[in-house]
Amino acid sequence: MTAEEMLQHLPAAFNPAAAHGVEAVLQFNASKPHYATISNGACSVAAGTASKPDVTLNIDDDNLVKLMKGELNGVTAFLTGKLRLNGDLGLAQRISSFFDASRLL
Repeated sequence: MTAEEMLQHLPAAFNPAAAHGVEAVLQFNASKPHYATISNGACSVAAGTASKPDVTLNIDDDNLVKLMKGELNGVTAFLTGKLRLNGDLGLAQRISSFFDASRLL
C-alpha cells in the first residue's frame, strides 16, 4: 500500500471513540500531501495542504506507512529525524490512537 492509498483509507480506519471531543486538522506532508479533518466524530481526507492545520507531519512515504501501521514508533521517528513536526505535539502523539491500523491494510 502506498502512502497516498493509506491516507485515503484513513476515514475507513477512523475510531470515533478514541477521538471523542477532538476537533483538528492533521497535515501529512509526504510525496503527495494530504490532510485529515476530524470533526463531530467523523474523519475526512483531502489531497493538498490545509490552510491552518493543528499539526503537520513531515515524513517520507515509507516511514509514514510504517508509522500508521504501528511498525515505526513516533518518538523514535522524531528523535532520529525521520519525522519532523510542527504544531500541537500532544495531538501528534495521539494520532495513531485515532485510527485502527488493521483497517489500513
